[in-house]
Amino acid sequence: MAAKNVSTLIKEARTQADLTQEQLARKISGLSASDISLAERGQKDLTQAQLKEIAKITGVTQASLINAAKETSSAKKTTTAKKTTTAKTTAAKTTAAKKTTSSSSAKTSSMKVTAAEKKLVELYREANSETKKNVVKLLKGEEIDSDADSLLEGILGVVQNILENK
Repeated sequence: MAAKNVSTLIKEARTQADLTQEQLARKISGLSASDISLAERGQKDLTQAQLKEIAKITGVTQASLINAAKETSSAKKTTTAKKTTTAKTTAAKTTAAKKTTSSSSAKTSSMKVTAAEKKLVELYREANSETKKNVVKLLKGEEIDSDADSLLEGILGVVQNILENK
């Protein structure tokens, strides 16, 4: 299966997050709804910082968008090179073909997350390092510090509220 291009992933992430182009653009400094529309149609390249913001807001992995952007950029460069260098030797064409094959074989995946999972990720990102360590231990089923009991009660309360409000 071919990897999805960045424009498709941006649109899918935005629609999965139930955001309009305008709503998404308002959350990202320097982008308009028109910019989002152009990016979703593959007519505008976004910066890595903008892709990271989109990933954070929509709940998809940053790597999925950035890797897709790199693949799209690589494909555009390959297409441009083929149009402007028709007089290349056979050896040069073979090398270019190998580069194209290796860059297009990289796989990109987009993870769909529920609203509850997205909220958990947001809370985790805001937590301090000790809290993060205890959460990971808890999820792995390991023993946690006794001082963390009240912290976990709070976390479990937040999780329960999220799940009840779905």
